[in-house]
Parts: sequence; C-alpha cells; structure tokens
Amino acid sequence: MNMTNRIDTAKQGLAMLWRSLTPFASSLPGEKGARLASDDAMERAYRTMWIDYDRRALVRLMREMDQKDGRVKSVHGRVARDVIRGGLVLEVNEKGSSETLKREWAAFVHRLQLGRSEKLKSDARGLVMEGNLAHQLVLDDGQSGGQRQVMAALRMPSDTIVPLVDDAGRFKNPAAAYEQRDVMSGQALATFAAWQLMMSRLDPQNFDDLGSMGRPWLDAVASTWRKLVMTEEDLVLRRRMRAPLRLVHVLEGADDAALAKYRREVEGEKAEIATDFYMNRKGGVSAIQGDETLGDIGDVAHLLDTFFAGSPAPKGLFGYTGGLARDILEDLKRGYYDEVDGLQDLLAGAYVVAFRIHLLFRGMDPGPDEFLVRFAERRTETPNQVADLALKYMALQIPQDELDLLLGYDPDTLAEKRKEAAKNRDPYPVPGSVGGKPVAPPRVSVTPGNAPKGESATAVSQPGSNQGKGRG
Repeated sequence: MNMTNRIDTAKQGLAMLWRSLTPFASSLPGEKGARLASDDAMERAYRTMWIDYDRRALVRLMREMDQKDGRVKSVHGRVARDVIRGGLVLEVNEKGSSETLKREWAAFVHRLQLGRSEKLKSDARGLVMEGNLAHQLVLDDGQSGGQRQVMAALRMPSDTIVPLVDDAGRFKNPAAAYEQRDVMSGQALATFAAWQLMMSRLDPQNFDDLGSMGRPWLDAVASTWRKLVMTEEDLVLRRRMRAPLRLVHVLEGADDAALAKYRREVEGEKAEIATDFYMNRKGGVSAIQGDETLGDIGDVAHLLDTFFAGSPAPKGLFGYTGGLARDILEDLKRGYYDEVDGLQDLLAGAYVVAFRIHLLFRGMDPGPDEFLVRFAERRTETPNQVADLALKYMALQIPQDELDLLLGYDPDTLAEKRKEAAKNRDPYPVPGSVGGKPVAPPRVSVTPGNAPKGESATAVSQPGSNQGKGRG
C-alpha cells in the first residue's frame, strides 16, 4: 500500500471515528427541529462571521484576575495541580493487544510531552481559565516508516477559535469545522478539521450544540470579584484618610494674619515632638479621634464569601478558616474532590481521542472498550488514606490488578517487578513456622473509617515478626 492509499485509509478511519465519538454531530434519522436556543440564534449568525468579542473579553478578564489576584491564581493553580496528580495511566483490558498499545502509548506520551507535569498543568489551567481546551493535533511528514503519526498536541487560544456550525448546531463541513480568526481584521488565519482540533468544553450551555462553547470556571463570580477588589481598595483609602489623629486649634478673635502666622509656626515645628501649645488669647486645642468603625468589614466578608461560594474549592483551603468547623470543611472538600474527578474525566477524554487518532494513522483501530486512559489518582487524598483504602479492598478480596490501579501504578509493570523480586529474594518473607509451630498468614484489621488528620486506621499484623504475637 503506497503513501496516498494509507492517508486515504486513515482519513476514512478518522471519519468513522468521528461519527462513532460524536454521533450527534450530523443530522440523525428522525431528528426534527433545531438544537440552537432561540435567544442565541441571532448572535450565532454574527459569531460565525466575526470573532465572539464577548467571549474574548470574558477570557481576557479571567486572565487579568489570575494575574492580579493571588486568590484567583491559587484557585486555578490548585485545581490544575489536583487534576493532574499522578499523571496519566493507560489501562488495557485486552491482553492480546496490551503490549502493542503500551508501546504506542509510551511513544505517544514521549512525543506529546504528556509525561511532564508542566504540559499537563498548562492544559488543565487553560481548561479552567478559558472554559475550553483546543488541542491542535500536528502530524509528521510521514517519511519515517511510511506511516504518519501525531507529533504534538498544541494548546490553541480558544478565544480566537470560531466553530463553523449551521442553524441547527451541527458542523457545516466536518473537514472545515473550526477557524482561527484574526483579532484585528476578523479574517481566517487557519482552518481545522473536526478531528484536527480537539475541543474540550467545560459546562457548555448545550452539549449537543457544537457551536456552544464552554464557560470559564469563575465566570459567574467575575462581577463579585470586581466589587470585592473595589471594596478592598476603598477600605485601604478609608483607613489611610480617617485613621490618623487630628488636632483642632481654636483661636477666638484672631484675624487672618494672626491665624496664618500661628499656622506657620505650628506646622513648621511638626518635625519636632510638640506636646505643648501656648496662646495669649482665648482659644484651645482639641483632638479629633480617628474613625472608630474602621474594623467593620462586614461588606468585605460578604463579598469574599460570595466569591468563594462560586469557586470550586471552599475558602478554608485558601487560608480563610475563620468560623469554619472541621466537619463542615470535610464536607466541602468532598464536593471539591467530585469537581476534580469530573475535570479529570474531561481532560483525559481529550487525550484518549488524540491517541485513537494516532492509532488510526498507525493502521490500528482498537475497540471502544479495549483500553482506557485516566489520571492515576482519582481522589485527592493523602497517600495514607489511599493505602488504607487499598488494604480494605484487599480484605474484600479485590483483585491485585485493581489494587495496583487504585494506588496509581501500572499492574503489568508491578507484576514484572514482583517476578524479578521473587527470583532474587522476597523482601517481605512470611515464616512458615515459629518454634516448630505453624503460623497463620498476615491478618488485616479493617476499621470503619480513616483516622484523624489523614492517618491510616487499618492495622496490619505480621505473624512471626514478634514471636507469633503480631504487632502490639
């Protein structure tokens, strides 16, 4: 098969893959009506002809918030770090193709730099800040080995990407699904096929509407953030202007010349410590206290609570712990972890599609359930808590492969390591007997929940390590 036939075959496979991944992208038999919302129909017509400046301004505001406010930067950074914890893991369900898929995945990760935390964090931050993750899949020239392969997945600025859809919310032409427009002229800089620009959308208004873009995570609290920053600046100005102690000098019966002379003399001595004032006419010096209500910041506290109520994580995780009970914080953290798990699924799904497209160019078309790409650590818990859960699963006789995946390791790799270790020596030997008496296998005692402060609450006794008495 020559190069042209291979490319044509790959393109046919891409079209079939696109239809299998997004069956709603084209008109379905029996479908009636339009998917586009009525209030968005007129705006959509303008968006296809020009850049969506409203969305571009919103993305610009998110970037400004991230640059100027440490709280916003901390929210974006923490979410991105928690999403990519442990890195990506390939889970193969078919043993027959496991070696080939793992070899291709390892080379794919190396080329796309998916093994580097900087790349994964950049993608995760872009998804959270912009609400969309546009990956441009770059292919090589096909000269090496006669087969083309995906060489890079470049994150494109989503604020200049315009989906080319019809009135029903479907791509007019999947071969020209997206355009990147110039900000100044509005002209198309590049055109991308639906498979070439993988668009991951965060909370779109309508998932089935391919022209509905995602929303930044903090877009709903942008107005609250403006009010919060403005109120904090006003608070600083108020303290600077009204906090100092002031003195009122009363000179009864003094004319303007006498008052001006007195003022020059008093203000001229400000560099010195003046504790006494002397007057030869009726008058007095009295103090005006500073504002006694400077400590009242209820409006700032309200805006701060409103801001973090719309963020993915509770404010207690960012240093604002006043009046927050530990049990309430644990409940809020659980909701935050669920949000992180959802982001992991969305981000890993983008890499899955990119890997499948790479496999098509390599002449492979695995089934939909043949492999899975996910992040290693599903729960943002401490290592002790993860190990504790693995021990509990072990007590329930969960297979070893599932335990290895729970801990974030590749089961096949660990199996090979165990075989190599067994050939040399067993690092954890279980004595067959103590003093001529048989010894029972290790006993795992499972407790109802985790201990305080994330410590393990599962006791593991090793018979024979203490004359058969186990751990005391």
